[in-house]
Amino acid sequence: MAFEFTDVNFQETALSENTVAVVDFWAEWCGPCRAITPIIEELASEYGEKVKVGKLNVDNNPEVSMKYGVRSIPTILILKNGEVVDKHVGMTSKKVLTDKINAHLS
Repeated sequence: MAFEFTDVNFQETALSENTVAVVDFWAEWCGPCRAITPIIEELASEYGEKVKVGKLNVDNNPEVSMKYGVRSIPTILILKNGEVVDKHVGMTSKKVLTDKINAHLS
């Protein structure tokens, strides 16, 4: 199951050292966001403890969304050691996300 990132837990869960995190910025009313949810869930299951894969609801967590300039959803950020190393806006395939994640695993 995908992790639930929030304004409160984001610093400690997504930005910690030696961590690769995949954050899906989404909202309940967003059709493309709902369409990409199964991919995010699959990635969370497949990567397990190696990568922190989760979702952040932009309506409930405006601070993180503003900090990273998220203006369109879905937006997927890949963070490594607390820094944004990749960003994807809009729908995408599981293969594209897997390739992006794997490029940052060492």
